[in-house]
Amino acid sequence: MRPAVRRAVSLVLLAVVLATACVFLGRWQWHRHTWRDAQIAIVKHNFDATPVPLSTVAGPADDLPDDEQWRQVTVRGRYEPTSTVLLRNRPADETPAYHVLVPFVVSDSSAGTAQQPTDAGTVLVVDRGWVPTGESATSSVAVPAPPDGDVTVTVRLRDAEPATTQEAPPGQVQSITPTKVLDIGGLDGQAWNLYGGLVSEDPAVAPVPGTLPEPSIDPGSHLSYAFQWWTFALGSLVGFGWMARRELLEARDGTDGETPATPRPKRPATVSRRRDGRAEDEEDALIAAQLPDEERVTRA
Repeated sequence: MRPAVRRAVSLVLLAVVLATACVFLGRWQWHRHTWRDAQIAIVKHNFDATPVPLSTVAGPADDLPDDEQWRQVTVRGRYEPTSTVLLRNRPADETPAYHVLVPFVVSDSSAGTAQQPTDAGTVLVVDRGWVPTGESATSSVAVPAPPDGDVTVTVRLRDAEPATTQEAPPGQVQSITPTKVLDIGGLDGQAWNLYGGLVSEDPAVAPVPGTLPEPSIDPGSHLSYAFQWWTFALGSLVGFGWMARRELLEARDGTDGETPATPRPKRPATVSRRRDGRAEDEEDALIAAQLPDEERVTRA
């Protein structure tokens, strides 16, 4: 295989490899874009939807389905304020904050819609909102008390967060893992495998913790990144394809990619002269024959 052809083939192979990688990276960003769009659609559909009884959405041991995230539900029971736990490292409104996690002992997950109370005695962790942090991690903070006695709460459901091995000061946790919250709070009972962000309480009390921030519905830059990767794929095919074509054209023209050498100029032909001087005498005789007689005598 000629060197030019070998270089052209290498360029084409490189273009194919780069284009393939860019196409797959673009597809990855596209899938992230479609996933994010689906999450935003769920938030928009559920966030302000009419509340339904908790028992119609999930049971204590169930994982919360993806399409039920942020669903508003109502449930009856009572708070256990002595088992309150603070969630660390969750800023609110760009302010360092603790989230106030209070176990809620369920008396009826159907909120009075069923003939008999359901899931009585189970414990639902309720995120009542946030409070500012103290000057240090060990500083005590003022936590507004929840309502006493029987309460009907409306919450937005979220799936339980994975447990973490990261340590936290006493009375605090690093993630909303219901079983961990109950353990730190010193409360026995079957924990729901989900938790609720507080929307309202009946009866209402004041003061209350700060309102929980709304979820972001920013789609991000995944779609633009996908088109950028696909543009890179097309650009690599065009660019390296053009370079491969140039290699083949130069080989066809005989340059093979090298600058052709400048030809040496030919030396001008010189009039040969005979060494014995006879050629010069013949030239003088021819010239003399063409002159007038007077000039021939003079030159002679």
